[in-house]
Amino acid sequence: MIRTSTLPNGLHVLTESMSHVRSATIGVWCDVGSSFEPAERRGISHLLEHMVFKGTQRRTARQIAEEMDAVGGELNAMTDKESTCFYAHVVDRHLPRAVDVLADMLLNARFDADDLAREQQVVLEEIKMYDDSPGEVVHERFTRTLWRGANLGDPTIGFAATVAGIARQDLVAWRAARYAPSTTIVTAAGNLEHEAVVALVADAFAAFAGTVPAPVPERPRFMPALDVTIDETEQAYVLLGAPGLGLRDERRYALSVLDTLLGGGMSSRLFQSVREERGLAYEISTFQQGYREAGLFGVSAGCTPERAQECVDVVSDELDRLLHDGVVADEVERAREHLKGNLTLALESTFNRMSRLARNHIVHGRQISTEEVEARFDAVTADDVDTLARELLNPAERGLCVLGPGEVRAVRLPGAAAA
Repeated sequence: MIRTSTLPNGLHVLTESMSHVRSATIGVWCDVGSSFEPAERRGISHLLEHMVFKGTQRRTARQIAEEMDAVGGELNAMTDKESTCFYAHVVDRHLPRAVDVLADMLLNARFDADDLAREQQVVLEEIKMYDDSPGEVVHERFTRTLWRGANLGDPTIGFAATVAGIARQDLVAWRAARYAPSTTIVTAAGNLEHEAVVALVADAFAAFAGTVPAPVPERPRFMPALDVTIDETEQAYVLLGAPGLGLRDERRYALSVLDTLLGGGMSSRLFQSVREERGLAYEISTFQQGYREAGLFGVSAGCTPERAQECVDVVSDELDRLLHDGVVADEVERAREHLKGNLTLALESTFNRMSRLARNHIVHGRQISTEEVEARFDAVTADDVDTLARELLNPAERGLCVLGPGEVRAVRLPGAAAA
């Protein structure tokens, strides 16, 4: 039930009908993210996302909020390193209102100087909030350390100095340079009719015009290193990193299987060895940071500072054991079924369906069906996982970031480079 149309101005509209629900989620996705920003304006995409909520020629900031609250809808936005999304989740009969509000915000935001000054303070408080969160800090240091000097390594929110230095004319220029039908798509999922959505979008975005060049995805080089941050926390926060894969890499299905069997659930190798057998950590998991042409793979754990080195050693030994002994067929099968189950559950959400439409279009240039994804998972073999593990988890190509009190100062990663 996925359908696509292109408006006369070049704007693509993609929908997926879900007749069993009574709601719809619509998103306006822009090919704009922090990794495409100039370093001196880091955070401008995120700040612009905030500013479109602060009023247009037709609506004040309060009226924008009241218009969605009045129908029980959700209006929100999110910026990451390669895209920005403005979206609304509403009861299906209120979709026309959602489309009108979203278009008005994106096309007609005033970027008032006084509003900007206030919102910069809001974002600066947001930066301070993240700085007060050890988990956020160590993840930021993880990316910046292993992708040193890369735009993808910097935080999407920017830095206090770069955010404070953004003027109104910078926002206006950034919108003109990056936001156009050629870098924007509209996706919607829920109880809807494709033709009706296309008509709504065509009317609301009639004034949207122009063409801007598509951004070039970054491909930073992985640089293994050791980074230790001293902070008076109760736990030590441990992130062990290795190279990952870009979202367009066909081996991503094998990586998801590897990710799952290593740290994706209670039966995973790391959960069993770190938590169940040794009681070293409450939280232990693996994760992927994937972008169009680059990725990182990591292990995350929180433990008592005095046992941080033991935790690192156990994780390293588990990775080495996997490289030496390989994986076994039954754990690969469990991982495949786990991934397919998660996919099915996620697709019960109109937001997730809407997002999937956009990400498939932006990253792959086509819609990848659920059946194709499941078939690709089913095709992953133990040999595929072993081959990929040997490529990505080489002991000499691992990095380590640790945050905690003074006891973590001496923590080291066997076989990895020092800072």
